[in-house]
Amino acid sequence: MRRFLSMTVLLCFLFSATAMLFARGQPEEEGTDIAEAEGLPREQTLILQNPEGSISNPGWFNIWVGGGGGLSTGLQQLAMDTFWFVDPNEGIDGVTYNSLASGPPEYNSDYTEMRVNLRSGIYWSDGVEFTADDVVYTVETQMNTPGMNWNGPFSEQVASVEAIDDYTVHFTLQAPNSRFHSLFSVRWNAAWMMPKHIFEQVDNPLEHSFDPPVGLGPYTLHSYDINGSWYIWERRDDWERTTVAEFGEPAPRYVIYRDGGPTDRRLIEMRNGNLDMIHDLTPEGMFSIVEQDPTTRGWFDGFPYAHPDPTLPQVIFNHQDPKFQDSRVRWALALMLDAQALSMASYRGAATLSAIGIPPTGTHPDDYHEPMQDWLIDYTIEAGGQTFQPYDPDLTLRIADTVRGEFGDEVPTDEAEIRRAFGYGWWGQNLDAAAALLEDAGFTRQGNDWYMPDGSRFGFTVMIPQDGVINRLGTMVAQNWQQAGVNATAEAAPDTWDRQAVGDYEVNIAWSVETWGGHPDLSWFLDSWHSQYVVGPGEEQPARNWMRWEHPELDRIIEEIRTVDFDDHERNVELGQQYARLVVDEMPFIPIMSYNVFVVMSERYWTGYPTADNPYANPVNNWANSRYIFNMLEPVSQ
Repeated sequence: MRRFLSMTVLLCFLFSATAMLFARGQPEEEGTDIAEAEGLPREQTLILQNPEGSISNPGWFNIWVGGGGGLSTGLQQLAMDTFWFVDPNEGIDGVTYNSLASGPPEYNSDYTEMRVNLRSGIYWSDGVEFTADDVVYTVETQMNTPGMNWNGPFSEQVASVEAIDDYTVHFTLQAPNSRFHSLFSVRWNAAWMMPKHIFEQVDNPLEHSFDPPVGLGPYTLHSYDINGSWYIWERRDDWERTTVAEFGEPAPRYVIYRDGGPTDRRLIEMRNGNLDMIHDLTPEGMFSIVEQDPTTRGWFDGFPYAHPDPTLPQVIFNHQDPKFQDSRVRWALALMLDAQALSMASYRGAATLSAIGIPPTGTHPDDYHEPMQDWLIDYTIEAGGQTFQPYDPDLTLRIADTVRGEFGDEVPTDEAEIRRAFGYGWWGQNLDAAAALLEDAGFTRQGNDWYMPDGSRFGFTVMIPQDGVINRLGTMVAQNWQQAGVNATAEAAPDTWDRQAVGDYEVNIAWSVETWGGHPDLSWFLDSWHSQYVVGPGEEQPARNWMRWEHPELDRIIEEIRTVDFDDHERNVELGQQYARLVVDEMPFIPIMSYNVFVVMSERYWTGYPTADNPYANPVNNWANSRYIFNMLEPVSQ
């Protein structure tokens, strides 16, 4: 009984201590001031929406192992660090940041070795200095531990890693790779450094929760809700000993990442002053809040408001399905689409269209979209003995005119601004050209219905997510095809990404193109499209060639990119344009638009957010690159 009572008292004490430390308030009701509830000065606190919602295992901070913890809780944005960051837009002072590295990677002549020089004077949040030993430990531990997030890339690519001295690391690679450093370059995230002095005391790194986290970033964990609905971070007293110090002191003393709830609740919380940044809204939600709350704004000052992310929603064909192995069929399906209808159905006109296989965001319009306009306008296809010019450079101008009737002066009138916001053009719907292409491919038409060369009806299922703008986009794509005589049926599935990975689909609306955004190099997604990675039907396809497209010219371009320096701007753009022209010729997928994110920023308490006029960062706050926003913010005098 004494042992029972002692254990009961101990458990009660531990529970109470945990509750006091981590759950000093649970602001579940609309209108709750979370900063006030936690005793934080609102004018020193930035509150952001965590798009992950409430976290299932809130005390799991081991970011190197999936364990039910969150990433968009502030963990990768405020506490983690690695060698380099590549901004999706223009950056504060250039696109590439040397973070833990003091300069760019140094390769030998054949890219089989890489040297990294580290900054000195950088400290973990518990006061231990960061050195090359942490780097070696990070790489070797993950190489030798299946189940850790970077086990595959490190074990496949690294022959050895050694610390030359406290601030120099040398990698020997298993094969030439001019892009090995991209594993340590943050796009959305990257391979984060592990604190050796913490994990070397752990029996099994796969089971260690890492609570509280010890990080290299400028903030430390203050507290979190045991139900996973919010996380509070506090600026380190020694923030000068972190890599962001070169840009000045991060302005907010406290940063809160919280579950924003459904769209309606997010709108209420921002209007009540309990959210400063909303990660994303529906188009309708965005239009509503900028009208009702004059302190709010989006990426663009007016319509279309949203930030074009460096991700390209597209029509993905399964190339291992015989229906889609003829480029004439794929081109015909592209010319059956009404781009204005797609834009209005998905984003209510606030889409940024792209006719080429590169998202129209960041620096890509300057490197790819604008320079390729003349080539696209002159581009022709031959079908049925006729020549067609499929590109329509004025389509996006007409979309702007259409939405101007509803949104008036919020819609830009300058042509250059329209093209930046709505895209540079797209393929004009041309049912005659589509019919000629199908007939050349051996198809026949009975009434309005198309039949394949074997006499069976031409039809297939279009897989789409269960809700959201991509659901709306895919529904309209299928409707366009139905109207043109193709028996296409939209299927809303809960597991689209899992099915796509194993090739369990005919057509899917998703994306296989994701770029750096602020850098012209396309290898971040393109290298994985090499034919060496394509697997057989039913096998799981490595990211990101979900089409399972194979082409000798594609392989040639990829192999050449592998030999070109990452920062050789001219050569990278040249190879990127070769890729873009190949995609137009073959139409292996139908590029549609960038993934536009309706970020909302309230200027009630803070100013200095990134915008289209000051594009120093991606405003989408679950990206790790968003950490630089905190250095640029300024408080609004109350």
